[in-house]
Amino acid sequence: MINVQQLNPPAAIPMQDIKRYRFFVICLLLLACCVLPLFSLAQKDTTKKTTTIDITSSYKPVLRNAVKLNFSASHLSSDSTHPNLSYDIPAQNLFYSYQPIPLKPLALQQDTNLYLGQRNFVKVGYGNFSTPYVSAGFSFGNGKKFLANVYADYISSKGKLLYQDYSRLHIKAAGSYFLPKNEVYAAVDVKMNENFLYGYDTSLYKYTRKDVRQQFQDMSIKAGIRNTVTGEYGINYNPSLQVSNFINVNKLAETSALLTIPVEKQFGEVFAFRVEGKADITSYTTKDVFPKIKLNNNVFSVAPSIVFSTPRFSINGGLIPTWDNGKFIWLPNVYAEATIAENKFAFQAGWVGRVTKNTYRNLSEINPYLKTLTAQLNTKEVEYYGGIKATLGKHFNLNAKAGLVTYTNLPFFINDTATDNKGFVISNETGVRNLRVHGDVSYIHQDKFTVTAGLTFNGYTGMKSNAKAWNTIPMEFTSSLRWWAIKQVLLKADFYAFGGGHYLAKGNVSRVFAPGSDFSAGIEFKISKMFSAWMDVNNIFNTKYQRWHNYEVYGLNLLGGVRVNF
Repeated sequence: MINVQQLNPPAAIPMQDIKRYRFFVICLLLLACCVLPLFSLAQKDTTKKTTTIDITSSYKPVLRNAVKLNFSASHLSSDSTHPNLSYDIPAQNLFYSYQPIPLKPLALQQDTNLYLGQRNFVKVGYGNFSTPYVSAGFSFGNGKKFLANVYADYISSKGKLLYQDYSRLHIKAAGSYFLPKNEVYAAVDVKMNENFLYGYDTSLYKYTRKDVRQQFQDMSIKAGIRNTVTGEYGINYNPSLQVSNFINVNKLAETSALLTIPVEKQFGEVFAFRVEGKADITSYTTKDVFPKIKLNNNVFSVAPSIVFSTPRFSINGGLIPTWDNGKFIWLPNVYAEATIAENKFAFQAGWVGRVTKNTYRNLSEINPYLKTLTAQLNTKEVEYYGGIKATLGKHFNLNAKAGLVTYTNLPFFINDTATDNKGFVISNETGVRNLRVHGDVSYIHQDKFTVTAGLTFNGYTGMKSNAKAWNTIPMEFTSSLRWWAIKQVLLKADFYAFGGGHYLAKGNVSRVFAPGSDFSAGIEFKISKMFSAWMDVNNIFNTKYQRWHNYEVYGLNLLGGVRVNF
C-alpha cells in the first residue's frame, strides 16, 4: 500500500549499519593522523569548488594540474525533457544525491563571482520544433569600486506530441560595491517557465490547453556583505539574506526567506573556529484547491565546528543542532582530508548530515509535472563516506567515492494513477538507505582540450513505506568533450546514459522504464573577434526515452545562430 504524503514517524536506522560505517570512518581518520606526520610538508591544496558564472566572456581560465573535477550532484536534478543549450558538463544526474561535504576553503575568502572581460554579448538562434533562442549579457563598472552584470535568455519550443510545448525566460542581475575592507553585493533573479501536462491517453481524455497548463513564476532577491580583508582579530564573515516568491497559474503561492550568517575565527596557524547560523522560513498557500491549504515550513540550525588544518591534513569536527518545524534533531558534521605525494593524492572520509527542504518550488524544479502538494515533509540525511582524489601526471585527474546515506522522509515521485495518470504526486518514504558508488576521470590540457567521464551506481534498500524507490536511477554514465581543434573552431560533445528505474503503473503495478541515452554535439566558429557562428545538435540518435513515465522527450533537434561580442 502506497502512503502518499502521509505524516509518518521517522523509521529507526539499524544499529549494525551505523556501527559498521562509523567504525570505517573512524579507522580512516586514525590512519591518516598516524601516517601523515611521517611525510614531509607540501603546499596545501587550495582548489575551490567550481562556481557557475552566468555572464560569458572572452575570459579564458587555465585549469591547474590539480584535482578539480567532481561530478557530485545537487540533491535532485531538474527535468531533461527539453534541448540542452548550455553544453556544460551534463548536470542531468537523475538520482538522489550522494553528496559528501568536502573540506573546502571557507566561502568567506572566495573572490567575488563578478568579473571583467569582454563586456557585452548577444547570442541568437533558431531550430526545428519552432525553437527561437536569444541570450544577452552586459557588464558595467571598472571592478575597483563597482561592478554589475546583467544576463537574460529566452527559449520556447513546440513538440510533435499534443501540448508537448514549453517556454523558459530567465533574467538575472548582480552587482557589487567595494569598500576598503568589505564587499557589499546584491542580486535579483527572475524565472518564468511554462509547460503542459501532456502525459495522458489522448484517446480517452480531451483537455484544453488551459486544463493542462503549468506556469511558474519565480523571483528572488539576495543581498549580503563579506570582508575582503581579514581584521586584526582574525575574524571573517559573510552574512546574507535571500527572499523568494514562487507562484503558479493556479494561484498557488510560496514565499521563502533564508538568512545565513557564517563566521570564522582563526587561532594561530592550524586552528580555527567556525559557526554558521541559518533560518529558512517558508509559507505555502493555495487558492484554487478545496479545501484551501496553508502550510508553514521552517528550519533553523546552528553549525559550530573546530577546524585543524596543516598543509597535509585537515579535519573538521562539529555538530549541527537543527529544528525542523519544531522537532529538534542532532546532525553530525565530521569530515577530514589528507594529502600525500606532493598533493597528488587526497584521501577523504566523513560522517555528515543535513536537512533538505521539500518545498513546492524545489520539487517542481526536479519534476515540472508535479501536482499541488498537500503536505511538506523535509528530508533528513545522514551519510558515511570515504573516497580518494588523485592527479596522475600533468593532465589526468581521478575521483572515486563510496558512501552509505540514510534518509528519513525522502520524496518519491509517482504517477497519479487514481485519475488520468498525467501528473505526479509525492510518496514520502519514512526510511531508506542508499549505497552509492561513484568514480570519474578527466584529461585536461590547459584550455585547449578537456575530456571527462563519470559512472555512478545507486542501491536503495530498506524501504518501509514504498515497495520500490520510485523514479530513481540505479546507474548513470556521463561524459563530455571540449576541443579547440584550431584557433577559430571549438568542438563539443556530450553523452549521457542511465539505467531504468521503477515506476508505478495503473492498478498499483510496479514496472521498470526502459534505459535511456542522449548524445549531443556542437561547433562554434570564430569569424572575427566580434562575430562567431554556432550550431548545436541535440539527441543525435533520436532516442525518445522517458525520464518520467508517459513523458517522452524530444527527438533529434538542431539549433544554430550567431553571437556578437562588443
